[in-house]
Amino acid sequence: MLEVTSHIRLYENELVFRFVRASGPGGQNVNKVATAVELRFNVARSRSLPEQVRVRLAQLAGRRLTVSGELVIFAQRFRSQERNRADAIERLVTLIRHAAENPKPRKKTRPTRASNRKRLAGKQRDARKKYLRRLPDQND
Repeated sequence: MLEVTSHIRLYENELVFRFVRASGPGGQNVNKVATAVELRFNVARSRSLPEQVRVRLAQLAGRRLTVSGELVIFAQRFRSQERNRADAIERLVTLIRHAAENPKPRKKTRPTRASNRKRLAGKQRDARKKYLRRLPDQND
């Protein structure tokens, strides 16, 4: 069991790991050993996540979320499989913790009278500048 927050825990069987060869530098190690980790976590069918966290996680995941509702995290920063596995889990936990935070409600605000005056004065200044660029009438 993986503890994400005080009230969210993930079951190990919900995480699916696949190990593949990493790209980039690494010499013989990169050609022989499958050190990169692809972590898949099914957000849509997870029993561990509350509904509102599931919805926010789907929004935060963006392109990392597949059509079937799986979150895919690819980790290849380190040269060892175990460190990449830990990195993928840490990135998943960070993403879920961020989704678990309640968003701060937006307070409606109005622009101040001074800012409205400043905006309108700027518009008048720009209009005057454009008016002066016009060609004079040919009727004069």
